[in-house]
Amino acid sequence: PGLQSVASAIGTPCLTVQAAIQAGGRILTGGEPMVGKGNYYEPTVIAGVPHTAGVGWSSAARARALGAKGRRRPRTAVARCQTVAVTVPAGPDLEARARAARYGALPEGVMVGHTADDQAETVLLNLLRGAGLDGLSGMRASGAGRRAVSRPIIDLRRAETSAFVAALGLAAVSDPSNSELRFRRNRVRLELLPLLADIAQRDPVPLLVRTARALAEDAELLDALASGLDATDTAALRAVPKPLAKRALRAWLRGGEGPEHHPPSAAELDRTWTVVAGEMIACELAGGRRVSRSGGRLMVSSKLPALEV
Repeated sequence: PGLQSVASAIGTPCLTVQAAIQAGGRILTGGEPMVGKGNYYEPTVIAGVPHTAGVGWSSAARARALGAKGRRRPRTAVARCQTVAVTVPAGPDLEARARAARYGALPEGVMVGHTADDQAETVLLNLLRGAGLDGLSGMRASGAGRRAVSRPIIDLRRAETSAFVAALGLAAVSDPSNSELRFRRNRVRLELLPLLADIAQRDPVPLLVRTARALAEDAELLDALASGLDATDTAALRAVPKPLAKRALRAWLRGGEGPEHHPPSAAELDRTWTVVAGEMIACELAGGRRVSRSGGRLMVSSKLPALEV
């Protein structure tokens, strides 16, 4: 019932939400309702990520089956499945690379199946990375990143989504990689959260979610205040409290940082501030970018490749 009310509130056909959750809580529903075709959404299944390709193809078949079932029932939403194969490049942090490939294949305004449990895990992971206010605010329910990701079931517990699927008589798909302890998120889920529950003698997930929500409200206020600043005007930046100036800088610098729109690191912000303060003329950022100052204005440029001699 809780999931049905959420689906109703956002105008999403329950059939689409069924497909998303049946596919392990991670399969994504992309696109807007197709004009002139009624309750019609397109679940998008991403396949090709190591260890999960089979799950992706299986989920695609199940989503198509749900669509066929909908066509046989009057006034029922119809699901059409689009399958996209992606290639995950080589490099460190498989989880991050797979996530970048997944989001890179998705359309604007895509809906994902993150739950409150995922939110709690994200807060803990960001805490372990030394994150600040934004990271400890967790994942946003809507409008997140360059893809403007929406998370319609972020307030539901993972157990609730499983119960919903079971009540519908559907067999959930389990991604085998979710039990592999070589992935840090899995260790947080399977080891750290149970340990915290034992120490606190209560479920830590609602507490972590509550903390994230409170910090997100503060972050939104600071974002609103920072949006009135010209982040390229060094005099304007020096005239306001440094945390607010750095927030304006962070928003400016995070442009062009991939489909998830990651902000610059604390070290990069500190280096950029030396340029704002007049201590340096320029500084280097990740991704081959360079921040320089001229006439009291900041600019970002790409470093020229070194010439071979």
